[in-house]
Amino acid sequence: MDITIKRLEPRLLDDFLLFFDQIGFVDNKDWERCYCQFYQCNCGDDLWLKRSKEENRTASIELILNGKMSGFLAYSGNKPVGWCNVGQKNNYPRLLLRPNIKTLNDDKFVSIVCFLIAPEFRRQGIARKFLRKAIDLFKDQDFQYLEAYPRKGKLSNANHYHGPLSLYTSEGFTMYKEYEEFFIVRKNLF
Repeated sequence: MDITIKRLEPRLLDDFLLFFDQIGFVDNKDWERCYCQFYQCNCGDDLWLKRSKEENRTASIELILNGKMSGFLAYSGNKPVGWCNVGQKNNYPRLLLRPNIKTLNDDKFVSIVCFLIAPEFRRQGIARKFLRKAIDLFKDQDFQYLEAYPRKGKLSNANHYHGPLSLYTSEGFTMYKEYEEFFIVRKNLF
């Protein structure tokens, strides 16, 4: 399988929208309104639950066009088949609302908050390709850690959007903290 990973930029907006409009959530209609805004939105749970698909889609378009949404798209040929939302930790307001995740020097952290792979391309190594691309990209910048938040337990594909712990440990991440529902893992980028 030939998969190409591209960094999100405004010229890929149509591919991002195609992926979220028609590909990424064909097997999970409950989450199709997200457009990867869950952690980008500066709101609590009550407001998040009231946000519409159109609001989230419009917010993603704005962030992409302004260069404020960071991540990667995976392609099989010319078709987008995967998405990884990864960027500076400070760019994820909802993530920082969790006191067990916020740190004093969040500007030195990159966070991986989401992997979304098209159903027919899952379990084929695309998340690993995303992770390696993120490590390569951010190790040459002024960040100290790449951080992720894999969840615990037996999870559905939808609830595994942070990626499995085994993926991170196999790529050199170490355990930073463990909580009842999730882990915080980090990779030193220096």
